[in-house]
Parts: sequence; structure tokens; C-alpha cells
Amino acid sequence: MLDFDKAGGLVPAVIQDNVSGQVLMLGYMNQEALDKTRQEGLVTFFSRSKNRLWTKGETSGNTLQVISIAKDCDADSLLIKVNPTGPTCHTGSTSCFGEEEAARRVKAIQFIAQLEQVIQERKANPAEGSYTNFLFEKGVNKIAQKVGEEAVETVIDAVAGKLDTMKGEAADLLYHLLVLLAATGLELKDVVEVLQERHQKK
Repeated sequence: MLDFDKAGGLVPAVIQDNVSGQVLMLGYMNQEALDKTRQEGLVTFFSRSKNRLWTKGETSGNTLQVISIAKDCDADSLLIKVNPTGPTCHTGSTSCFGEEEAARRVKAIQFIAQLEQVIQERKANPAEGSYTNFLFEKGVNKIAQKVGEEAVETVIDAVAGKLDTMKGEAADLLYHLLVLLAATGLELKDVVEVLQERHQKK
């Protein structure tokens, strides 16, 4: 049960992007707004300025699809994880708190984790025509060779100042490195743990 009485019938609801983890906005809910949110799967607030229920995106179409709802330890506020269908802020920004660049970096890192999952899935369940499975079939030596080739091409572009093509070569390098890790039974977290241990020693 939530303590709606503490703040005069309302509780603050922090809205967080389920994928990036970015805080998108803060709104307020009464019991009716919370019930509607749970029933319809779209975030509905109680608008203090309009003095009525307000479903986010009811005019703009930029709704917030509910993934999970959790209360805090005092039962007087909510954390709602969502999948937004568009910009959350009325200004057109992803978040009412800004931090667009930080959000893009988080999403980029999370995509690496998603890519690793796809590679692991290909290893466990081969798909016909998959380049990843072609590499697994060739074995560690071939994959390691590809990592070396992509590393050399990345270095060549870096030294030559060809940043546009370097991005593509670096992407190939990262992909083949993930495949090599999977082929040898390692995961990216194993490498990250080494970096973390080294960082702690500094």
C-alpha cells in the first residue's frame, strides 16, 4: 500500500527509460491515476495545474508504456520504468532533465551488450546464412585472424586521420572481438572485470 496521505493525496512518480536507465521526468499520481496506469499500461498522472487525470501523450502521442512499477522503502513515492514512444519533454528533448549526450552513451554501451547476446544466441542456436555462425564453424584461428586484420585496418585509418572509415573498421574490430570471446568461452564481463581490478589498483 502507498502512503498517499503524506503529501495530500499524491505521490511523486519518477519515470525512467527501461532500456537506457535515463530519468525522463517526474510527475504526481493519486490512487485513481495509479489504478488507470496499471489497467491501461500507459503512464497517467494527476495534473495539479489542470486538476484532473492526464495520460502522458494524450495530445502529442508521445506516450510512456509501462514496464514495471515499484514503490520506495517508505511507500511514499514510485519508480516507473517505461518504454517511451517519443520525446518525453514538451520541449522535444528525450528527458525533462536534459543529459542527451549521456543518454546516447548509455544506449551505445547497452547495444554492445545486446550484440553480445545475439552472438551467444548464434553460438547456441546456429542460423542458416549467418556470418557469425560461419565464423564459429571456421574456428578460433580464423576468428583471431579476422580480429588481427580489423585491428591493423583500424590502426592504418587512425594514423592516416581517416576518421570516417576508421569508425567502420573499429566496429568490425569490436564485433569480431566479441565473436572471439564467445568462441573461447569468455564474455565481455570477464574483460571488464580485469579493467575494474586494474582501475582499483591505481
